[in-house]
Amino acid sequence: MEAPRAGVSPLRQDDITLLALLAQGLPLDAVARRVRTSERTVRRRTKDICDRLGVGSPIEAVVWAAKRGIL
Repeated sequence: MEAPRAGVSPLRQDDITLLALLAQGLPLDAVARRVRTSERTVRRRTKDICDRLGVGSPIEAVVWAAKRGIL
């Protein structure tokens, strides 16, 4: 996987919203209700975010975004 270019976030605004909700410690079903989608879609989108960032878990994705001032 290609690393994100410096200064360019591989995250879209809806990705950031999803990570912010996960950072609050909300369970996936609560995140799904907040973003008005299914829990399955939240799982799929979270995996896609992790893949794009090159991290192994949603927690690592939250940390990645927080370290870069995105969250």
